[in-house]
Amino acid sequence: MIYRLLAINIDGTLLQSNGRIQRSTKEAVEYVQGKGIYVTLVSSRSFPSAKKVAKALKLDSYLVTHRGAYIASSMDQPVLVRRISEDVTFELVRLLEAFHCQIRLVDDRYSLANRSRVSNNLLAKTVFSSGDPVFYSQQYVDSLSDAISDEPCSPPKIEIYFERKEDLQDAKKAIYTMYDEVDTLQLDDLRLEIVPKGASKLTGLLYLGERLGVKRSEMVVIADALDDIDMIEKVGLGVAMGNAPVEVKKAADWVTRSNNENGVGYVVKEHFRKQQPIEFLKKMNIIK
Repeated sequence: MIYRLLAINIDGTLLQSNGRIQRSTKEAVEYVQGKGIYVTLVSSRSFPSAKKVAKALKLDSYLVTHRGAYIASSMDQPVLVRRISEDVTFELVRLLEAFHCQIRLVDDRYSLANRSRVSNNLLAKTVFSSGDPVFYSQQYVDSLSDAISDEPCSPPKIEIYFERKEDLQDAKKAIYTMYDEVDTLQLDDLRLEIVPKGASKLTGLLYLGERLGVKRSEMVVIADALDDIDMIEKVGLGVAMGNAPVEVKKAADWVTRSNNENGVGYVVKEHFRKQQPIEFLKKMNIIK
């Protein structure tokens, strides 16, 4: 099979546990680009955050961010933006404010979160687990519903960090019952994300593929998280990281090394070293 697009998840895949990119990983990305393979990043991170990682890899390609709700190569010219409407955002915030949780509205250039009912420990965890580095503007207000009542917001994604497992389940059930306009994704016992209906890493990647003229069978995905399973199962070659959960590994065609053991670099060299450059394949009329 000839592959024309490589999609890489960021956290737990491209980045090591210390948040850095191995030199061998950078070399592998450069190597595969040299063969004419289109390389993109697919992430739940905000676009500015993902773009910083892309710059470290010298990538100018379109990036699939906000869990598929925002696709762009530059902030000023997105090719796809899917948002939760202002009215639904406000209603969701009012609903969630009844629980002990932090609600974080993640927009293109900033995030806005409540702070009044969040413990110091939870607040610290949300700052360091959000995937957005400190350069990404994070604002905190006492009442989120009051703030967006004055200045309505239509974000691509809402992140919620609960203090109690029971609250997450109750909120998830209520949102599922009351709002057809959004989808929810439970990340763990205390974290929930809300995105526009139909938005996912897979749908974002397939949209990009259509724009580039690349079939899903011509895509390779390297990822590690539970929300990556759809991508891994439905592309030409789905690769799970060695540090991925068992469910992700079972869905994959191939399991590589962990993110701390050059997993991305290893699989790229193994699967692309025998493939001829895309331009050569076109000249030989093997592909169009």
